[in-house]
Amino acid sequence: MNRLRSRVLLLAAGLVVVALWSALQLVGWPLVNGRSQYTAAPDWPTLPPSLVLGQVTGIDVNAQGQVFVFARGDKVWESETIDPSLISSPTVYVFDGQSGELLTSWGENRFVMPHGLRLDPAGNVWLTDVGLHQVFQFDGAGNLLLTLGEAGIPGSDAAHFNRPTDVAVAADGSFYVSDGYLNSRIVHFAANGRFLNEWGSAGTASGEFDVPHSLDIDASGRVYVADRGNARVQIFDADGRFLTSWHDELQIGRPWAVRVGADGFLYVVDGGDQNEWLPDRARILKLTPEGDIVDRFGRYGRGPGQFIWPHALAVAADGTLFVAEVGQGQRIQKLINGGVP
Repeated sequence: MNRLRSRVLLLAAGLVVVALWSALQLVGWPLVNGRSQYTAAPDWPTLPPSLVLGQVTGIDVNAQGQVFVFARGDKVWESETIDPSLISSPTVYVFDGQSGELLTSWGENRFVMPHGLRLDPAGNVWLTDVGLHQVFQFDGAGNLLLTLGEAGIPGSDAAHFNRPTDVAVAADGSFYVSDGYLNSRIVHFAANGRFLNEWGSAGTASGEFDVPHSLDIDASGRVYVADRGNARVQIFDADGRFLTSWHDELQIGRPWAVRVGADGFLYVVDGGDQNEWLPDRARILKLTPEGDIVDRFGRYGRGPGQFIWPHALAVAADGTLFVAEVGQGQRIQKLINGGVP
């Protein structure tokens, strides 16, 4: 009798564990202490009925709380070959960060395959196009200020890129480009676009890359690179000297994007390989500058706070996050700091 009772108790305990696991999956496992400080804002943004964002690849938010989005419209990157035709619809959209209202859009007939978007402190918009192999600087209204690279011509010298992915602007106005899908390097330019330095090559050793997909700079000038193919974040000083890396796959996963918040924390998109049997590999990680995870949330899926190929994120001054997806969701989500999903 006692043995039967023990078996019943063990079975009941097992059912409780399964139920708890299922509940955590629904709200985004794994979470710190079973909770997250973020929750998805409902009905954000407000899209006009006819607007098709398509694959959303880049996102950032300015000091006024306006959210800039880079999207591909009806064009899809689904093979190694990129269709060289220009996208006829707007590719840059600006939303009110609070209401989600679409404020303006631009970028028609200019881009082949949008990728990274970054705002600098002056409000300028930096964009990378992996089809044109170019990096652009615009003002906030969409007026072209600077172009780097030769349109449609790949290369690996000081004047060319090969599918560049992202831009990070330093306090002195100089900027770094992660280059990219077919090159494996970081390139440093002066504020006027003059080549300064580069580092990196294809490989798995420290300072080598396999798709440097995103990068950012902290207040001390350290450069954080999302080395996606190698499933790690590598950290360098301003001159490209390797400092350390975060590469424990169970913690970092496969970084698609990295951003430094005004709070000093690092935010990393773990896009994973989008295997539905690994539902915790489409998530956002929040880390200290030393690489300790203090929060993690999200999972594979179409629901609020779930992601399909989360590609980029932006961190507002108040800690609000905006996440861009290139997967089947093809959307942007606003994650509010302070809520519990």
